[in-house]
Amino acid sequence: MVQMKRENRSRFLNVKCPDCEHEQLIFDKASSTVDCIICGHILARPTGGKARIEAEVVSVEQ
Repeated sequence: MVQMKRENRSRFLNVKCPDCEHEQLIFDKASSTVDCIICGHILARPTGGKARIEAEVVSVEQ
């Protein structure tokens, strides 16, 4: 039996809101729209796979 090493391909992203500059942790494969918790600006939109990030990515958490 062949066993393959499976890597985790999903990540959490620390993004900065372009309006209020609040930093927020979001999932890169979000299945729903992610809004900034301070001002309500849309940070990520779902696309069926990886989300389309509409904010500045500050760091990547693994």
